[in-house]
Amino acid sequence: MSDKKSYKERNGTTRVGDALRWLTENGKKVAPGILELASNITGVQALDNLAKKISDDKELSEQDKIMLNAQIEMDRQEMTDITNRWKSDMTSDSWLSKNIRPLTLAFLTLTMFVFILLDSSIAKFVVKDSWVNLLESLLIAVYLAYFGSRGVEKFKKISKE
Repeated sequence: MSDKKSYKERNGTTRVGDALRWLTENGKKVAPGILELASNITGVQALDNLAKKISDDKELSEQDKIMLNAQIEMDRQEMTDITNRWKSDMTSDSWLSKNIRPLTLAFLTLTMFVFILLDSSIAKFVVKDSWVNLLESLLIAVYLAYFGSRGVEKFKKISKE
């Protein structure tokens, strides 16, 4: 599995979200519906909905629409690549590649539990805020990626039936 972080993991935002913020900061009008859709992007379908809303918008210039749709396409490609990498992991013959996400989830949860126990039971033991912040960020990312993607997979499977 690649150690390369996605744009969203590195920056906490999507490319199209950054582009929309840049437009509004530079005095451009962006429809509230577009901003609302952009703030709730959780997958390729949401990006497609946002692209349609941008294309239909009357306030944005054609140049801005082209720029925003290019940003959406980069975000879409990145999400697709991550999904393909996860699918590839699951078809691998390697036990580790099939179980790395659940193992990471278990390790981070156990680490958090140990930190809580040590911090609350030993008076002189203090976990630095920087470690707490790091662990919190990692746990949120892993929980969302693992359970969020599992929920989406199950929803898609149920909706196909």
